[in-house]
Amino acid sequence: MSETDGGAGPGPAVEPVLEMRAITKSFPSVRALSEVDLTVLQGEVHAVCGENGAGKSTLMKVVSGVHPHGSYQGEMFFRGRPCAFRNIRDSERRGIVIIHQELALVPYLSVAENIFLGNEHATRGIIRWNDTLGHAAELLGRVGLSDPPQTRVADLGVGKQQLVEIAKALAKEVELLILDEPTAALNDEDSAKLLELILEFKRQGISSILISHKLNEIRKVADRVTVLRDGRAIETLTVRQRADSDPSVSEDRIIRAMVGRDLDHRFPPRTPYGGADSSETAFAISDWSVRHPIDQRRKVVDGVSLEVRPGEIVGLAGLIGAGRTELAMSVFGRSYGRYSGGRVLLHGREVSTRTVSEAVGHGLAYVTEDRKRYGLDLGALVSRNVSLAALPKVAGHGVVDEHEETRVAERFRRTMNIKTPSVFERTGRLSGGNQQKVVLSKWIFAGPEVLILDEPTRGIDVGAKYEIYTVIAELAAAGKAVLLISSELPELLGLCDRIYAMAAGRLTGEVSAAEATQESLMRLMTMDRSSR
Repeated sequence: MSETDGGAGPGPAVEPVLEMRAITKSFPSVRALSEVDLTVLQGEVHAVCGENGAGKSTLMKVVSGVHPHGSYQGEMFFRGRPCAFRNIRDSERRGIVIIHQELALVPYLSVAENIFLGNEHATRGIIRWNDTLGHAAELLGRVGLSDPPQTRVADLGVGKQQLVEIAKALAKEVELLILDEPTAALNDEDSAKLLELILEFKRQGISSILISHKLNEIRKVADRVTVLRDGRAIETLTVRQRADSDPSVSEDRIIRAMVGRDLDHRFPPRTPYGGADSSETAFAISDWSVRHPIDQRRKVVDGVSLEVRPGEIVGLAGLIGAGRTELAMSVFGRSYGRYSGGRVLLHGREVSTRTVSEAVGHGLAYVTEDRKRYGLDLGALVSRNVSLAALPKVAGHGVVDEHEETRVAERFRRTMNIKTPSVFERTGRLSGGNQQKVVLSKWIFAGPEVLILDEPTRGIDVGAKYEIYTVIAELAAAGKAVLLISSELPELLGLCDRIYAMAAGRLTGEVSAAEATQESLMRLMTMDRSSR
C-alpha cells in the first residue's frame, strides 16, 4: 500500500491510535482481505472507501471483534498494545465502538434505555433511574439532540436515531468511533449535522473511521482516506494537511483508486429519447391520490398525473416526505396507504393494479428502495431470488425446475456481472451493489414493459453505480418505459430524458433534462402549495 500526497495527516509526530498490519481474512468461498495495512492517527478522521465487496465491512469487523482473534491472520495494535479481541465487548472495553449502517436500537424502549442497554446504571440489579436519565440527557446534549431521554426510539426520525447510536457510543467512553455509511438513510440537513458532529469529536481528540460511498462527504471531513480494492489496500491519500485547509484530493482521484481506471464519464453514453412516434405513451398515471394509512384525513399523494413513453427514462425528484415512494408503492398493487382516486394506463388503456399480482400481470415492475426488507429474500439462494417474480417461467405443473432456474440465474450472473462465487450463495452474503443487481435481474427476468426504479443505486459505490446505469440505459434502448426515482440530482440529470418534481404529495413541475439544473430542480422540490 502506498501513502500519497505526503501522508502527513492532521499534524507532525501524531501517535497512531490503531495499527493493522498484514490483515488477511478468508471465508470458505472467497478471500475477503489480503495483507491489508491501516493506520489511524490520534484525533484524525480517517475515511475508508472502495467498491462494494472491496472488504471495508470485513476489515471493520476485524477491528471491532466481530471477527475474533484467530479467525484472521495479521497483527493489530491499539495505542501500542497488541489486540486479541474475542468479541465486540472486548473491543468496546478498549474504547473502540462501531455504529453499523443498520441501527441496532430497540424501537419500543426509550432513548435512555437504549443508550445504556447492557451497560445499565444499576445497584444489586436495580436500575438507578435518576442517574440513568441524568447521564442520558448529558450525552444527548453532547450530540445535539434535545428530545427527552424518556422518548421512545420508535417516535424519532432516522436522523435522530443515528444521534442516539452515537450517544450510546459516547456512554462507552469511546476513543475510536467507527461509522459505517452513517448518512446513507439521512436527508441533506441531517447529514450535514452528523458530519459537523464528527468534526466536533475530532476537536475533542476522538479518532473516527468513516466508511462512506459519498465522496463529497469524505472530502469535507476526512484528513486521510484509505482505498480498498478487491480485498487489498491500494493506497492512502492525504485529503488535507491541516484541519482548516481545503481538500487536496479530487473525487476523480479517489474514484481512479477505487475502480482501478479513470471514469471519464459518470454515466454511460446514451442517445436521448426520440422514438419514431414520440406521441405514444407506454405508461401513464392520471389524477392519482392516496391517503395516509393511519391518518386518512391527510393526502400523501394528491392528484398526480405523469406519463412515460416507450424507450424513455423519466425522473421523479423530491425531498424526503414529498410522496415519491408512496406514489410508486400505491400504483404497484396499492402497497401503500388508502387509494383515493386515479387511473393507471398502459398504451392508452386503463388497467387495474389493485394487487401486486395484477400489476405484474400487466407488465409493471417495481424495484423498491428497501431491497433488504421488500426486494429480496436474504436467506434464499441467488438463483431463487432471480426467479422469484416469475416462477412459472421455470416451473412445470407447479414444480420448479431447479436445473432451468440455475441456468437462468447463471445467465444473469454473467450479464449483470454479479460478484458471487456461485448462484447457490445465500443472497444476504452478497455486497449491497451485488444484491441490487440481483433485484434488477429478478424484475428483468419477469419481462416487464414498465420499470419503476426507486433509489436503485442507494448505498452502492461508483463502480457498481455505473454498471447499474448501463443496465437502465439498455432497458430503455430495448423500448422499456423507465420511471426513475432518485434523491441524487446529478443521477437524474445524467440519465433521464425528462424530470418531474414533487413536493408535499403533488407534482410541482416538469422539465427536460437538457434544460434542467440542480438549482432549478431544487426550486421545484421546495415549492409550497401557495406557490402552485
